[in-house]
This record gives sequence, C-alpha cells and structure tokens, in this order.
Amino acid sequence: MQAAAPYRDASVPIDQRVEDLLGRMTFEEKAGLMFHPPTFIEADGSTASGTEESIVDAHLNHFNIYAAPPPRQHAEWHNRLQEIAASTRLGIPVTISSDPRHTVGESSGASGSSAGFSEWPEPIGFAAVGDAAAVEEFGDTARREYRAVGIHVALHPMADLATEPRWARIMHTFGEDGELAAELVAAYIRGFQGRELGPHSVACMTKHFPGGGPQRDGEDPHFPYGKDQIYPGGMFEHHMRVFEAAFAAGTAQIMPYYGRPVGEPIEEVGFGYNRDVVTASCADATASMASSAPTGGSSRTRRCPTDRSSRRSAGAWRSSASRTGS
Repeated sequence: MQAAAPYRDASVPIDQRVEDLLGRMTFEEKAGLMFHPPTFIEADGSTASGTEESIVDAHLNHFNIYAAPPPRQHAEWHNRLQEIAASTRLGIPVTISSDPRHTVGESSGASGSSAGFSEWPEPIGFAAVGDAAAVEEFGDTARREYRAVGIHVALHPMADLATEPRWARIMHTFGEDGELAAELVAAYIRGFQGRELGPHSVACMTKHFPGGGPQRDGEDPHFPYGKDQIYPGGMFEHHMRVFEAAFAAGTAQIMPYYGRPVGEPIEEVGFGYNRDVVTASCADATASMASSAPTGGSSRTRRCPTDRSSRRSAGAWRSSASRTGS
C-alpha cells in the first residue's frame, strides 16, 4: 500500500507539510490560491453557477459567501463543496469566508443577518456599551455558528477609527476612541480565534490596514472618487494603535484598504500595493507589539503579508487586490 503524501499526513509538522505541498503544485495551482471571489447558494441549495468549474478547472479554493440559506442547507452545501475539492489532483480543501452575518440590519456588501444565526449589535453598539467581555462572548458564539456551517475565515473585525463623521461605515467600527477600539478589537479576535489559532478557530482578517475612517469628504475607497485618505493633525499613528492590538491578539490575516494615503511621508499609491504600508508599517506594528510583550511570554506575532515565512498556510495572507469582500 502506497504511503500518503507528507502533506496529507496530520502527524507531520505543518512547515514540512506546506513545503511538500508547494513542491507538488503547478504554477497554475499556486496562482489559483491568490484569488478570493464571491459565491452564493441558490434557493434550492445548489452551488452557484461556475463555482465547481472555478475549483476544478481554475484551481480556486478561497470563496467569500454572500447569500446563504438556513444553517442546515448551508452546511450541506459546504460539505458538497468540499467533496468537489477532494476530487481535485491535490485535494486542497476549500476555505469559505464571510463578512459579518450577525447584525440585525442589512448593509449590502458589508454585513447582514442570516437566517438561523443569532442577532447582535453592530460594533458601534458594542463600543457604546464598552464591555470587552461581551464582545468576546459574541465572538465565541459567532465562531461556533460559523464553524457549524463551514465558514472558517471572518472578513472582520474592522479596526478602523470613526474620525470622519460623514463616512458611511461608522456603524461597523468601534468608534473614534483609539484605546477603547484597541481593547474591543482584541476581544473580538480572541472570541473568534481563541487564545491560540487552532482547529476550532475562525481566522480573523482584520481590516482595513492601516486604518480606514479618515476618508476625504467622508467618501469611501470602494469607489474611485473616494480613494484619498487623510490623517489630520499627524494622527496616522493613532489609527495604527488599533492594528497593533490586533497583532498582539494574534489576528490571522490583515486586509489593506482600497484607498491611498495623502499628505503623509508615504508614497501615494493604493495601500494594497504600497511597500511603505504593507512592508514597513506592518513590520513596525508587529515589532512594536513584540517588544511590549510580557517577559517570558509569547507575543504570537503575525507576520506581514509580504513575509515569505508566513507561508504556513497556503494563502493565509492575502491583500485586498484579489478579493471582493468589504
């Protein structure tokens, strides 16, 4: 009987499994991991047209779920999707991500409620309460509900500060107080991921690095006319404070925002393509967090998206350039 490939053997150290898998992948299979398109479930529970072809022929295996049925049908759909993935040459499982699904109201493309999921306040409501324990309890509840239907990546929390009152996404933030937002974002991540990222976690993709919120005229960079972000009064580091807390809490992933910095000593190009932001600022944030870790403790530093040593999970880091979430 032929021995299983090392990458399929759970007893082999993760780093070795990743290296073995990467060595077996074609260029096309590696390229497929760089995409993160949306998908949805049809009313009859079937997979949206083109999804199976994307997995089998285009080698995609990361999808952002939009519309979904109640939990039982959702879980059954997820199991069918994994069967499709298992039938491919390497059998790499599909990863399903989601924007927030536990809010009472609907915000198209950003958050919404799902049938069968518990309902909770928006982050701005949690900020009004100011109770980190309540936020962590929410995260743990949402984690269990996500895992039950096959969602393993949360395209949240938003670590942005609400410093521009005209910005339309304030309800998804923890407000304008940097210290409070840092405390609540960390609690949110602990709820979803646990104290350590493991098999029962939902990985958090904290966004929008290095801080949405200070949008010129309150516009949003999902649209070309809202691409400029300004930081009045030299407050760039104030916005970074929340992300430092996210790194300290062990956030699994980071999403750069779609805008560009204006009026800062940083190149004025989109954050997802900006070396000063993705490499230097991210590295500074993790270094600052690591230096403040308790003696003898582990800072559990998450590396920046461009760091090759972050390959422990094929596709674990991804920028906003290849995905359609918010």
